[in-house]
Amino acid sequence: MMMKKWSVKLLLVFLLSGLVWTFYTQWLIYSVEQQQPSKSDVGIVLGASLWDNYPSPGLQERLNKAYDLYMEGYFSDVIVSGGLDYNGSTITEAEGMKRYLVSKGIPVEHIFIEDQARSTYQNLLFSQAIMSENDWEKALIITHEFHGARSQDIADFLDYRDPIVTTVKSEVLWMPWHKARETLAFTKWYLEKALIQLQDL
Repeated sequence: MMMKKWSVKLLLVFLLSGLVWTFYTQWLIYSVEQQQPSKSDVGIVLGASLWDNYPSPGLQERLNKAYDLYMEGYFSDVIVSGGLDYNGSTITEAEGMKRYLVSKGIPVEHIFIEDQARSTYQNLLFSQAIMSENDWEKALIITHEFHGARSQDIADFLDYRDPIVTTVKSEVLWMPWHKARETLAFTKWYLEKALIQLQDL
């Protein structure tokens, strides 16, 4: 009987902790949604899937946002970041993103490709190396609303200088699913971050 009571208590603690964590991550997502863009040295567009080697509707939203910010003078160069999908694409996300932005009118010499990343952490880590090579100090990071808070946390962890994440409100993605899924992605990222910190000790 005593063991049963303890099992119930542990289950309740686990469920309550999960509920608190979910509310916390959703609050983080909301808080970053409110950030306004600021003039930066470079824009970084975080990748998403290609469909038949062409940006998916969701990725087009990020790229259209980057194009608008470029035209408004927030930055004069763009890094497009994303490696090769396992969905039948024969080009990297970055290459598909570059082609799309060129077709909209951004000169190819102002678009820099990061085509190795397989995660948001790698997107920002590898893009940071391109920034260093070009003496860029401040980045404006472009992604969707549900993805902004984790991107911000990763940029802060990597010691980006005053990083700003500007987010896109999607008209094509079902946000309840993506925001719920992001709670799991946050959990995975916090575990990865703890492991990286332990390895650096």
